[in-house]
Amino acid sequence: MEAGWARMNDLIIIQASQGLCAYVLKQVQNAAQKGIVVGHDHRHNSERWAQLTAAVFLENNVKVYLHRRLVHTPLVPFSVKKLGAACGVMITASHNPKQDNGYKIISPHDHGIAETILANLEPKTWETSLLDSSPLCVDRTDDMEKSYLESLSVLCRNKSLNTTTNLKFVNTSMHGVSNNIMIKAFELFGFPPFTPVKEQALPDPEFPTVTFPNPEEKGALDLALATAEKEGAQYVLAQDPDSDRFSAAERGADGKWITFTGDQLGAIFASAVLEDYRTTRKPLEKLAMVASTVSSKMVEAMANKEGFRFAECLTGSNISRVFSNVKFTTFLSGFKFIGNTALNLTAEGFETPFGYEEAIGYMFGTDIRDKDGVAASMVFAELVTKLQLQGKTASSHLQELYERYGYFQTSNSYFICYDPPTIDRIFDRLRNYDGEGTATSPSFPKSIAGLEVTSIRDLTIGFDSTNPPTYKPTLPLSSGHMVQFRAASNVGTRIMLTIRTSGTEPKIKYYLEGTGENAAVVGPLLGKVVTELAEEWMQAALNKLKIP
Repeated sequence: MEAGWARMNDLIIIQASQGLCAYVLKQVQNAAQKGIVVGHDHRHNSERWAQLTAAVFLENNVKVYLHRRLVHTPLVPFSVKKLGAACGVMITASHNPKQDNGYKIISPHDHGIAETILANLEPKTWETSLLDSSPLCVDRTDDMEKSYLESLSVLCRNKSLNTTTNLKFVNTSMHGVSNNIMIKAFELFGFPPFTPVKEQALPDPEFPTVTFPNPEEKGALDLALATAEKEGAQYVLAQDPDSDRFSAAERGADGKWITFTGDQLGAIFASAVLEDYRTTRKPLEKLAMVASTVSSKMVEAMANKEGFRFAECLTGSNISRVFSNVKFTTFLSGFKFIGNTALNLTAEGFETPFGYEEAIGYMFGTDIRDKDGVAASMVFAELVTKLQLQGKTASSHLQELYERYGYFQTSNSYFICYDPPTIDRIFDRLRNYDGEGTATSPSFPKSIAGLEVTSIRDLTIGFDSTNPPTYKPTLPLSSGHMVQFRAASNVGTRIMLTIRTSGTEPKIKYYLEGTGENAAVVGPLLGKVVTELAEEWMQAALNKLKIP
C-alpha cells in the first residue's frame, strides 16, 4: 500500500474499477440494472477503496450494492447470487501481511478484464459524495447477512445433538472479521457459545499478535492453543482474517495438539459429505466432488472406491501482470476454477455439494460456489460432535479413512527466487533434462528418489504424457510455469509432485504427496524427494534459491 504502479493505492483502485466496469457493461446484459456488489474488510484503506470502487460504477450509472460495514468475503459472492448482480468486488488481502491489501474480483474473466483495465487508465472520478445521495447506491448488508445465515442453516443436520454436546470449542478470527458472524452461526446451529481468543477476536489491521495472519503459518495458532489449554477445550477453530479459509486443531489422546493440514481436512469433509449423501439414497454416480490439481489425491481415491465422480481443476489466477512490475494488485477469486467446475458438473446432471483446495479453502452446498471459512467451521464442529457420540475424534476418523483408502501424506513448501530469468532457466532445464528435449517433445527427469516417473503434465507448454497421440492436457494452460509429475516404486508406493510459480510472490512452490501402506514408509520417502528436488532438479545452491 504505497504510491506507484507496483503498489495498491487510490489510482490503481480507480483504474481497476474503470476497466472492470467497462468490461461488465460490455459482457453482461442489463449490467447497469443488475448492479455490482462491493464489500470490504478491516485492513488499512479497505473502506476508502470500496467507496472509490463504488464511485466509479455510480459514475457510469451502474447500480451499486455497497456493504456499509465490515463483512466476511463469502458474503460478497452470496450477495451477487442472491441479488442477481452482474459482478462482485471485495477489498481484502485475505491472509497476507499487514502491509498488503488487494482487490478481489468475483468473476472468471481475467484476461478480458486485464485488457479493459489497460484501455481505461485515465481516472474519470475521485469523488465519493454520490454514495450518500445517489438512488443507485443501495445498502442491503443486513438483509444479505440474514439470508446468508438462513442459507447456512441448511448445512445443520443435528441441531438437537449440538445443543447437548459437552465439547468445548475455542475460536480465533485472527484479528479479522469473523468473530461476530461466528457467534451468530454457533447460535444458529444450537451450540453453546465458543470461547474466543480475546487477543485476536476484534478486527485489527495491525495484526499485533501474528507476523503472518494465516492459520497455516507456523506459530499462528499459538494463542488459540494456549487459550484452549486454559479452557480445557477439545478443539480449536480458526478462520483467516477475511474468513474464507478454515483451519482446525484437536487435543490428542496424549494431550498434545494435532493441527490438521488442508488436505487432511479436505478428506474428513469429503467423507462427511459422502455419508450425508448416502442418507438420501440417491445413486452415488450422481454425486461429484472437486479439488484443485495441487490438492491431495485422497478424495480421488475415495471416488474410485465408492463410485462417485471426482474432478480436478487449476488453482486461482491473478491479473496483477497488467501493470508493469506489479507486486500485488488486482486478483481474481482464487477459488474460481473450483466453483466453475462445480457449476459445470451440476449442468451435466451431477450434485456437487463439496469442493476444496489444499490452502484450507472449502466450499459447501450450492448457494456459495466459493470457499467459506464460517461454513467450514460449522460443518467441522457438527461433524466432531457426531463423532464424539460414536466414541471417535476427527483424528481417529482420519486414521479410519487411511485404512480404507490408503495412507496419504503431504509435504508442501517453496523456494524463494527474486530473479524471473533464473526461474525460467530452472524450468527450461527440467523440460530438457538430458539435453535431448525439443519444443514439441520435452525430455523431463525420468526418476526421483529412486522412483520411476510414470507421467508428466506440463500446463505451461501444453504437454500430457498420458494423453497420446496428441499429448494435449485436458486442463487449461497455466499463465505461469506449472509441471506435475507422478512417480511410483515397484512395491506400490507412489508420489505426486507439482512445481509451479506463484502469481503474487517471488516463489517456486511445490506440492508433494506420497501414498503407501503407512507413515513409516511414506514419511522418509518424502524427505528424500524434497532433498533431490532441491539439490538436483532446482539446483538451489547454484541458483541461489532461498529455502524457508
